[in-house]
Amino acid sequence: MREIVFDTETTGLDFESDRIIEFGGIELWNHIPTGKHFHAFIRPAGRRVDPGAFDVHGISDDFLKDKPLFEAVVDEILEFFGDATLIAHNATFDIRFINAELARLGRKPIDMGVVIDTLQMARRKFPMAPATLDALCSRFSIDTTKRDKHGALVDSELLASVYIELIGGRQAALGLVSAHQEDRRDADGTPTRIEMRATPLPPRLSRAEEAAHRAFVASLGAEAAWTPHLPPEPATGVSDSAG
Repeated sequence: MREIVFDTETTGLDFESDRIIEFGGIELWNHIPTGKHFHAFIRPAGRRVDPGAFDVHGISDDFLKDKPLFEAVVDEILEFFGDATLIAHNATFDIRFINAELARLGRKPIDMGVVIDTLQMARRKFPMAPATLDALCSRFSIDTTKRDKHGALVDSELLASVYIELIGGRQAALGLVSAHQEDRRDADGTPTRIEMRATPLPPRLSRAEEAAHRAFVASLGAEAAWTPHLPPEPATGVSDSAG
């Protein structure tokens, strides 16, 4: 399943008159970051950055003056989206801005039916708790040190980590747990203990299946999240006990 986690920065808050000035998105495959991303700064035709918006993202009119217009990057954005499920935090805000830009170009709008809003997910999972991206990163102990101000690409990367936690955490995303036990907390903060196997189960894949998996990971590119976790290749001449 292909998913795109994305974010936008804008000149202000009114999608009818303000414009998108930054787009950033990263690709997930079965909830795993593949290393593929798309990022662009965009010159807002006929619109200046509001001072309040500048305080949030730090993107100035002077910085944007030589950047492409939305019409110059729209095809790349739509191609990057493809037929993926789209994931955003407070997704209605971002989709309204994107659809307003598409409407100005006579393009078909994005269907909200393919969009997942992590803000709504967080509010359902943690009622009455803060649900900003910063608050969720703090809740899930996600490192935000590389984030000075809001930025579409870095926020997409952080949101991808938050999204994986919201759907079940590192185990749901096939992450590796180094200890036999891992501390977690329920929605009310109560500590929960998850027992891990002291001895891993023996492998059940044949060498052909392992080779097919290696080929798939290789097709995702050198930055694929799975690459560092691949087991060593079996020595030549070893029989295939599962074959």
